[in-house]
Amino acid sequence: VMLSLCLNSPTFPVSNSNFNIVFLLDGSDSTRYGFPAMREFVERVVEKLNVGQNKDRVSVVQYSRDAEVNFYLNTYTTREDVLDSVRGLKHRGGRPLNTGAALQYVRDNVFTNSSGSRRLQGVPQMLILLNGGRSFDNVDTPASALKQQGVVVIGIGTRGSDKSELQKISYDPSYALSVTEFTDLPSVQEQLSSVMSTVPVRAPSVTPIVPGKKVTDFYLQKAWFACNLLSKAPGKDVVFLLDGSDSTRSGFPAMRDFVQRVVETLSVDDNKDRVSVVQYSRDPAVQFYLNTYTTKAEILDTVRGLRHKGGRPLNTGAALQYLGDNVFTASAGSRRPEGVPQVLILLSGGRSFDSVDAPASALKQLGVLIFAIGTRSADTPHEYLKIVGGLHSYSLQLKKSVLGSFTKKNRNKSCLFFLSSCLFSVDTAKKDIVFLLDGSDSTRYGFPAMREFVERVVEKLNVGQNKDRVSVVQYSRDAEFYLNTYTTKAEILDTVRGLRHKGGRPLNTGAALQYLGDNVFTASAGSRRPEGVPQVLILLSGGRSFDSVDAPASALKQLGVLIFAIGTRSADSRQLQEISNDPSYALSVSEFTDLPSVQQQLQSSVEAVVIDASPESPTVTDIVFLLDGSDSTRYGFPAMREFVERVVEKLNVGQNKDRVSVVQYSRDAEVNFYLNTYTTREDVLDSVRGLKHRGGRPLNTGAALQYVRDNVFTNSSGSRRLQGVPQMLILLNGGRSFDNVDTPASALKQQGVVVIGIGTRGSDKSELQKISYDPSYALSVTEFTDLPSVQEQLSSVMSTVPVRAPSVTPIVPGKDVVFLLDGSDSTRSGFPAMRDFVQRVVETLSVDDNKDRVSVVQYSRDPAVQFYLNTYTTKAEILDTVRGLRHKGGRPLNTGAALQYLGDNVFTASAGSRRPEGVPQVLILLSGGRSFDSVDAPASALKQLGVLIFAIGTRSADSRQLQEISNDPSYALSVSEFTDLPSVQQQLQSSVEAVVIDASPESPTVTDIVFLLDGSDSTRYGFPAMREFVERVVEKLNVGQNKDRVSVVQYSRDAEVNFYLNTYTTREDVLDSVRGLKHRGGRPLNTGAALQYVRDNVFTNSSGSRRLQGVPQMLILLNGGRSFDNVDTPASALKQQGVVVIGIGTRGSDKSELQKISYDPSYALSVTEFTDLPSVQEQLSSVMSTVPVRAPSVTPIVPGKKVTDFYLPKAW
Repeated sequence: VMLSLCLNSPTFPVSNSNFNIVFLLDGSDSTRYGFPAMREFVERVVEKLNVGQNKDRVSVVQYSRDAEVNFYLNTYTTREDVLDSVRGLKHRGGRPLNTGAALQYVRDNVFTNSSGSRRLQGVPQMLILLNGGRSFDNVDTPASALKQQGVVVIGIGTRGSDKSELQKISYDPSYALSVTEFTDLPSVQEQLSSVMSTVPVRAPSVTPIVPGKKVTDFYLQKAWFACNLLSKAPGKDVVFLLDGSDSTRSGFPAMRDFVQRVVETLSVDDNKDRVSVVQYSRDPAVQFYLNTYTTKAEILDTVRGLRHKGGRPLNTGAALQYLGDNVFTASAGSRRPEGVPQVLILLSGGRSFDSVDAPASALKQLGVLIFAIGTRSADTPHEYLKIVGGLHSYSLQLKKSVLGSFTKKNRNKSCLFFLSSCLFSVDTAKKDIVFLLDGSDSTRYGFPAMREFVERVVEKLNVGQNKDRVSVVQYSRDAEFYLNTYTTKAEILDTVRGLRHKGGRPLNTGAALQYLGDNVFTASAGSRRPEGVPQVLILLSGGRSFDSVDAPASALKQLGVLIFAIGTRSADSRQLQEISNDPSYALSVSEFTDLPSVQQQLQSSVEAVVIDASPESPTVTDIVFLLDGSDSTRYGFPAMREFVERVVEKLNVGQNKDRVSVVQYSRDAEVNFYLNTYTTREDVLDSVRGLKHRGGRPLNTGAALQYVRDNVFTNSSGSRRLQGVPQMLILLNGGRSFDNVDTPASALKQQGVVVIGIGTRGSDKSELQKISYDPSYALSVTEFTDLPSVQEQLSSVMSTVPVRAPSVTPIVPGKDVVFLLDGSDSTRSGFPAMRDFVQRVVETLSVDDNKDRVSVVQYSRDPAVQFYLNTYTTKAEILDTVRGLRHKGGRPLNTGAALQYLGDNVFTASAGSRRPEGVPQVLILLSGGRSFDSVDAPASALKQLGVLIFAIGTRSADSRQLQEISNDPSYALSVSEFTDLPSVQQQLQSSVEAVVIDASPESPTVTDIVFLLDGSDSTRYGFPAMREFVERVVEKLNVGQNKDRVSVVQYSRDAEVNFYLNTYTTREDVLDSVRGLKHRGGRPLNTGAALQYVRDNVFTNSSGSRRLQGVPQMLILLNGGRSFDNVDTPASALKQQGVVVIGIGTRGSDKSELQKISYDPSYALSVTEFTDLPSVQEQLSSVMSTVPVRAPSVTPIVPGKKVTDFYLPKAW
């Protein structure tokens, strides 16, 4: 649809924004001499404000032990009165300094309606804190409460303040400013003004301009679908995202008028509809949230007063990301969790400077219905299809004044004509359509009419692998066929004509809807939902559901499924309306024979779904059969063998097709043949037919699961997991396991293995459900001779496994490389050199064959993504974009915030990062100055994600800070100016090329392991058993400087290190020291203090910990009693540091306490006495094997060499 439109309505002036500003002044004894400077600072800020009843309002509060208001927000209405009062302020004095209590006080007593706060009217609320010392009380909760209330807190502190505390209090860490003394406050005046300018503002009311052109009836003919969506739904949350950039200045009044007219059609006053408006250019600004106003009058008043924001460039991607993070949230008033439709209407007048792909996709995954309207200045429809491409998402490009062309007479009907006309005019729609047919006893006579109806709908579809897909399901039966079963219309029609009525009762529609979400609207069943293809469900029902439909219907809607329900007079119309996305989608007929009467109505709706999709590839799988070969299955074994035969006969076995392995187990496991042993179906069948029963006891299913994970689902055994081939384990089991299955089953799931458990009446059903990938994947028979009865169920489950096409050549992942460029004011002259450097590095990468991916991010005060890792797929596209990069500018330089942003938004799957697949993640930082904010925590967070960070700085940068950011100090390179970057290119290139790609699970791993032993008086007699246990664990480790490292710490009242992680470099030395351990004794038992001690003194670089290099950190606690002190905080601190804690306790221990301490409650093991420790040795090994690990470098670490001398020994 290409309508002619130009936004040319006249402009008009608007007044400046207004604020409620509260100054909170530290009036304690310690600020006596600095108070005059504080007072003068407040004066200077107030002098720049436009104070008045309906303009800016000011309040001042002083505090020390408690808080006292000098004057409220509604005390004075002129700037002169405020200044007079400020000049007369007297220092209060007092101690201690309770900042937390003061923050709570201003929230409860100053930012209130009675005190003059206009928060409920949407006026921005700001608190400026002047602080000279650390708070005596806790600030966390009151600071958080202020933020939740929307108060923007700016904290200004002196050298006596606690910087970390000030950052917690401030609305954003970058809003925490600092001076040496209060007399230096003028030096941050400009910074404060800059921060204040970023607060979302709204304008006073202005009389709107209402043009009056009539709309042709052509666009109204098909508008029922969209108007129903936005006018008749029981409730919806509507967000308007308005382009407020420089290029839309003249068209903004027309946008504003358009928003007014749409809002006038909504049902706000009865709390059905909610509205939010956001304006954006370089960054977004919320005008008001979904929960700001509860009446239409308030919304319209605010909309009429909207003023144009201005600014450039236009970052639509960042704005969409902002909406997902800050507007479509429960705290901002979104009712998405309650299933209320979420609608976004985007009005844009230009091409986005940043990428829209990932943030638009993220909104679609949230189920947001996106309508995009662009002018002739906007990008081609290509960008808009990227933004709206997804279920319920529509785009329109406008070329003449339509936004303003609504007469009052036609307003209600025609306000959405542009949406509907877009919906119904696209011929290339692609959708996945599922028919859910009521096959209960009551529909027996109506079933032929249902079948014919499905036929007629299908006949009008454009069926194909990459076109429309169809699935049919009858209630409580497995699907008749899935979305990927047939690829031609003829095949589907043949099958539909042959459908037989199922029969049965009662009618469980809820269970059927649940089944669809779990088994049909999935990638493995052919659904293309992850690719953004619309998902449509057409339900034909002839009666009221016996079970509840609310939760499963809501779950489908959250998946983005568009549900239409058609019921007969016997159906419950209210229930069908609940199931449908909108009550208007619930259609009704007297009998199923009347279905043709609603066909056109349904067809028009379904045709409205618009999207483009990509093709899927043929599928292959690696399948391992794990057979219970214990004594108890002797007589059932032949039936097991025949069952495996029948499954294999249906597979397409080959080197690059399906692969099969068989493993038998009882006490331990034994491989009959691996995944790469045979390459033909005949060879596999011959081997299966020759299987002999193994025998043995007890039955250790847990150990067997661990065994196949470690020895069969590996690269060397033929597993193609790293190439993305689905991994499946089919377990045939005849009894309850003697050992624990929880941890190894969880480890298999984490590795992506889909486990299907089939048990007999001798099996433990609950255990089998734990083992299986999903409880519904646990199948059951009475005896193994009944296995043929579940063959069809198994086939159904197997068909749901996520699949990928095989690759003849094994896939080599490559690396994901992100460049973070300092775009602050200080690098303006050096930016061309940075750009050239990025070009030269990119030219050496392998982008075109999908090995390497590249992203570029620029930052100053905040970051801006130039393009994501999945934006471009060719080197030429990347180089073209890099050549066109423009310097961002801005200050201050917040490197910490930029690093945090990368972790949250760039090194993510949605942004194209392949980190979950094990692809190395590389960050190259180019910096020209010292960061204004802290880099420690965000840099550490990136390292914990496994990102390899290289930092290159100029002489103006802080070399120590860059070393902190980098994974290793040697990865921080230095040049005099950016023009000297070519001098370090080869050094950097050699390092990046050295990143190890193959991090397969079978590669040798290394770990830092600390044993924390309870050496209190109560463990005197158990200590020898503890010592022996440590010995046995160490004997299985591969100790060495660049291998496993071990430390032992004993504790009672306090902790004492026996030896550190870097004390010994051979297993023999460690064992000698362990054998010589003496019991320490002492009381009471302070486990909390001991945990804190090992965190602060043992898991450190100086003590030999390699945490910063990405080496897994493990603490094994042997404990014999309840702790005398609190363990919560230190245990949490260890987990935050990434330390995996395994707690082993005796009957004297507190089980609940041990679970708190452990990394996961399942990592808390238990024995009666320490002499029973050997009984958990295997469990411990199993838990230890689940710790995330990476492959070490083949080349050992050689201290003191330059980067060019070795291949990143610490990169793993």
